[in-house]
Amino acid sequence: QNMRSRYPIPSDIHTFVSYLRDSGYYCVNRSKTDYNFKTDDKSHWDDSGNKAHWKNRPEGKPFFAVFNSGISHESSLFENKKESARKNGLIPETPRQDPASVTLPPFLPDTPEIRDDWVTYLDIVAAMDKQIGDWLAELDDAGLRENTIVIYYSDHGGILPRAKRYIYDTGTHVPMIVRFPKKWMKNAPGLPGSTSDRPVSFVDLAPTALSLAGVDIPQGMQGRAFLGEQKQEAAPYVFLFGQRFDARMLRFVRAVTDGQYRYIRNFNPHRHRGILAGYPHSQSGWRSFYALQQAGKTDAAQSSFWKVPQPVEELYNTQNDPWEVTNLAGDPVHAKRLETMRAATFETMKNIRDTGLVPEAMYNQISSQGTVYDYVHNKNFPYEKVLELAVTACDGDLQALAELQKVMKSTHPVLRYWGAVGCTIRGNNAASASELLQSLLRDPEPAVQLAAAEALVAVGERQAGLAGLVDVLSMTRDEMVVLEALHIAAAYKLTGSIPKPIYEKACQVGKYPKGMLSDYPDNL
Repeated sequence: QNMRSRYPIPSDIHTFVSYLRDSGYYCVNRSKTDYNFKTDDKSHWDDSGNKAHWKNRPEGKPFFAVFNSGISHESSLFENKKESARKNGLIPETPRQDPASVTLPPFLPDTPEIRDDWVTYLDIVAAMDKQIGDWLAELDDAGLRENTIVIYYSDHGGILPRAKRYIYDTGTHVPMIVRFPKKWMKNAPGLPGSTSDRPVSFVDLAPTALSLAGVDIPQGMQGRAFLGEQKQEAAPYVFLFGQRFDARMLRFVRAVTDGQYRYIRNFNPHRHRGILAGYPHSQSGWRSFYALQQAGKTDAAQSSFWKVPQPVEELYNTQNDPWEVTNLAGDPVHAKRLETMRAATFETMKNIRDTGLVPEAMYNQISSQGTVYDYVHNKNFPYEKVLELAVTACDGDLQALAELQKVMKSTHPVLRYWGAVGCTIRGNNAASASELLQSLLRDPEPAVQLAAAEALVAVGERQAGLAGLVDVLSMTRDEMVVLEALHIAAAYKLTGSIPKPIYEKACQVGKYPKGMLSDYPDNL
């Protein structure tokens, strides 16, 4: 669940494609992978790469093919990419839609750059649509239209600010179109041209593909088939998650939605929602948003994006408030719904043993002895206790401080970690925990050391916290430990206080810390 991570998974967990291949399907991937586990990406496919194609299969063999369009990727709004797309005729020189005619969402400032990105993206999506049409024409030319089920969907919401990487409707509500030939209409949920309001999650795609192919869905596979002979009843909610994106967005959030209402639980309310990474800020719209925020020229809805603390809970009526800017979590009228959706979120986390409760700074060490999956599924891992503590930690209740101090003496590192995080969230109100936090700077687990260092800075012991960060950076060569340390340093504007040799050496540990050098190191 952390972007482009390469941690091992148990050997008895297989990709859904492996079941299709075992059943005689020729499986093609063209060509993106980004699988978040340790594996040889191409080994899962019969054909994978930029030239992979169902045409390469043995004659008469049934196929399953994934074709990825990169035309509308986030990078398509980078200045050089926009210029190239216009020069090459992919999009028109002048946007088809007048930028002045666009109604921007209230969470975005009204800047020429954002308006230009908005209308340019519409042209880019039109170009992508043409590419999809070309791929469909290949099926027609091969005489396969009437024997091929086609599913179109995107991998996340749009690419403008507060879409991709975000757990709001703008980031998670994606298009999906399914085309059935007459031969296979028995598997369709309705007549041609009809729509369905059934909630569907990405995890439903794997069992659905198996169901349509007539392959038995293995026991334990997450998701529910929404098409085919093994179609299952829809879940009442779609479960959503966000963890680490790139090197600059380390926020642990979970959510559920039924299509009308959306509940969001923020386990890191001390970290704002903005992202300050060179990659997305290659878009002029992102840069203009950040520049206005820095200049104090954004309104309340826009400024909330960058402020801390963030709300621990959010509840939106997406049907009435499509941009999700009116948080109903504190409205007594919606108290029952809030309680129900909160419980559904926590119940799902428990059922799947959500690994997000374990800090990523522990993953490499855990993976050296097994898998993170096995770690949280072990009967000795106190999952419900950890979840309960994480909830208590981020709620900010001052009455819970004694409990937080107690768990910081626990024998379990994840409990100690969340105890320290709870002190960070309470800030100066947790100053009485300073001595205990300083003792955790010598904890055997670096993730706990870092949580204690951040908490010390938050409670007012800035120099002690800085010393703790420097000690960790001096000793570790673990990329995720370094990344967390640098993130904390940037968040509290401590980067310039880290001795330069230590900072520069740390930034060379892996690909993500290296990127910190060129981003916004003191403005996270």
